[in-house]
Amino acid sequence: MKPLSIKDIAKKASVSITTVSFILNGKAREKRISEEVIKKVEDIIKEIGYKPNQIARSLRTGNTKTIGLLVEDISNPFFASIARLIEDKAYKKGYKISYSSTENDMEKANSLINMFRTRKVDAYIIAPVAGIEPVIRELIDDRKPVVFFDRTLAGVSTGSVVVDNFSGAYEATKHHILEGRKNIALVTVDMDVEQINERFEGYKKALKDAKIDFRSELVTKIDFSLSRESTVRELVTMFEARPEMDAVLFATNYLAVSGLMAIKELGKEIGKQFAVIAYDDHDIFRLHTPQISVVDQPIEQIADNVIDLILNKLSSGDKLKEIDKVKLMPKLIIR
Repeated sequence: MKPLSIKDIAKKASVSITTVSFILNGKAREKRISEEVIKKVEDIIKEIGYKPNQIARSLRTGNTKTIGLLVEDISNPFFASIARLIEDKAYKKGYKISYSSTENDMEKANSLINMFRTRKVDAYIIAPVAGIEPVIRELIDDRKPVVFFDRTLAGVSTGSVVVDNFSGAYEATKHHILEGRKNIALVTVDMDVEQINERFEGYKKALKDAKIDFRSELVTKIDFSLSRESTVRELVTMFEARPEMDAVLFATNYLAVSGLMAIKELGKEIGKQFAVIAYDDHDIFRLHTPQISVVDQPIEQIADNVIDLILNKLSSGDKLKEIDKVKLMPKLIIR
């Protein structure tokens, strides 16, 4: 049986083929087609189960109805949760998400962006890596919508959704201080990226405001490329070398998970003598005994703002303005 076409839908609805095309392409209200006609055509489409030929539509309109999403590491619960929410929200608006992990590697990020370009994705959502500025400027010059999240790139003006990382680390460190801790360590990533640098600065500022000397020996920077086992080994060595340490702030959730393994291996107790706070939540932190306090990022809000920005850009065709830069606040959850 020959599948029904736009022409068949138009005939059944007693409207023109152009009208059906506008409705299918989401331009009905822009073309001032009445709500009555829109509903009539949509009911017929639902009734007959019409599925537009996406390849033919892409060739005709230049739109693929896909969005490229680049994250640091899709296995990280923070990025995985955001990616899933963005995917769900985009799908409801008729878009599909194609995503990959950059592993904070500039060459890989550039390669993935160029792959998305060959696939002619309509827009880009990116947790950027330093060094990809030239290709991002090319996308913007080509009038391709680009929205950054989690971090931004200096000198690149585009829409962004970030969290106040400085405040999150500041409040976590301040909480340790208010509990009487004096030897507060920071375990962070050995990486020059915006959000990690801001967490480091927040930690230092909280110490300074409390008139506690910053001690570089209490800061441990872990290579991002290290395996879980190697990271645990480094942290075991760090804890053994700093017996005076009475609190620690882990700058990422995956570092905190490795840290808890190191703490368990050493038989070290979390409680009155030693406290832990992790940046970003994780199921393990709620299941751990005792439960681990966290700086919780507003994942749902991040995803909502990201998809709103990118869809507004896709529908308006105008370049994103400075007002399209969103900064959200994290929440310290004490357990």
